[in-house]
Amino acid sequence: MSPLQEHELLLTRRHFFGRMATGIGVAALGSLLNPGLWKGIADEKSKGLPGGLQLTPTAKRVIYLFMAGGPSQMELLDYKPSLEKLHETELPDSIRMGQRITTMTSGQKSLPVVKSIYKFKQYGRSATWISELLPHTAGIVDDICIIKTVNTEAINHDPAITFIQTGFQQPGRPCLGAWLSYGLGSANNNLPSFVVMISSGKESDQPLYTRLWSAGFLPSEYQGVQFRGKGDPVLYLSNPPGISAQARRRMLDGLARLNTKRYETFADPEINTRISQYEMAYRMQTSVPELTDTSREPASVLEMYGPDVHKPGTFAYNCLLARRMAERGVRFVQLYHRGWDQHGNLPKRIKEQCEDTDQPSAALVKDLKQRGLLDDTLVIWGGEFGRTVYCQGKIEKDNYGRDHHGRCYSIWMAGGGVKPGISYGQTDKFCYNVVENPVHIHDLNATVLRCLGVDHEKLTYRFQGRDFRLTDIHGELVKGILA
Repeated sequence: MSPLQEHELLLTRRHFFGRMATGIGVAALGSLLNPGLWKGIADEKSKGLPGGLQLTPTAKRVIYLFMAGGPSQMELLDYKPSLEKLHETELPDSIRMGQRITTMTSGQKSLPVVKSIYKFKQYGRSATWISELLPHTAGIVDDICIIKTVNTEAINHDPAITFIQTGFQQPGRPCLGAWLSYGLGSANNNLPSFVVMISSGKESDQPLYTRLWSAGFLPSEYQGVQFRGKGDPVLYLSNPPGISAQARRRMLDGLARLNTKRYETFADPEINTRISQYEMAYRMQTSVPELTDTSREPASVLEMYGPDVHKPGTFAYNCLLARRMAERGVRFVQLYHRGWDQHGNLPKRIKEQCEDTDQPSAALVKDLKQRGLLDDTLVIWGGEFGRTVYCQGKIEKDNYGRDHHGRCYSIWMAGGGVKPGISYGQTDKFCYNVVENPVHIHDLNATVLRCLGVDHEKLTYRFQGRDFRLTDIHGELVKGILA
């Protein structure tokens, strides 16, 4: 008996069902996606959806400065002089309206309103009120759009971050960056289309899970690639001692042949993903060192980002890398900066966070603008929710804390087709409820996709018999912020 015949006879039950499952899946997908649509299959060249964009894009890429923990809007972007008179008064039931609050304050006998100790001034031609904590952001106020009425149902960190990143409070779905990578593909064959960086700040105790930049049920090639702040930017990218570039090339060629045979047998798309990721890693051995070499950056540019720009892993350094990635066609850059969860000692801790992030954030916008990149780069600054107007714990003269608050909070956006120099939406005098132009996070994500030329209702992926999308069955464009 020949070895080939013996192999066929020894086909195991597991192999049988494995082949059956993938075969049926491919056949079903082929019948659902007829030749006139092909909405769920990516073009091999660009890895984007065939047929191109559904809408005219105003942005080519996104840089998302995510402030994990929930920055306090009352200390930063939503000026409330009314809190001076309301200070230390009880939050009225008519304002709270039975809202679910976290267990950290639900047991308090009192929910006293607390004013911000920080001063606000008007800046720019737009005369926008900005906190003294953000002097550099004040300098770009005519280039940004402040949205004061972002809202979410989630009141705890894990579901809230998962919600705004993936459109669902429970884990398992693709994040915004993965959806854009899937829908638009890459503009650079030598770098990932979706890169994630986590900065090392003064407070880094809040957990951030890799599923926040996961591809979920999309093919894994669309997940974010994390760049590290120490050592090699990407793990295992460098050849180990004794392995030359030529030896690595021969190894990859051999692996590709083996994986291709495996794909011909099982038709599992993850096998092709593995092949393409091996090849990407090989190309990144050249492109990443060039990307991260900032030695040729002009001194004036480095000075603009602040002294921390020279320290790999800091927020300033990551902002500079984000600009360099934007120049090289990286589609989606996600920066995470932790430490904004200020239940106590808020005045001191929020000042430290602003010292880390204010100057680099503003420098990024200025740098993009002076290079002509801001027009087609969408920059987003914000967190997963805001903070409560009432104090968590005891109010002291120069010290207080605030709990999580999802009913209204502030973010800012710049470039990429967003109106500059405006403030959008209004909150009540307690900064507790939205009174004009609410922006749910589904609306925010729908609008981000629109800026990239994608109709959020049409960017779908069939999984377990259902067409999924980032905004689920929700989302309305925030037309008032679009230029």
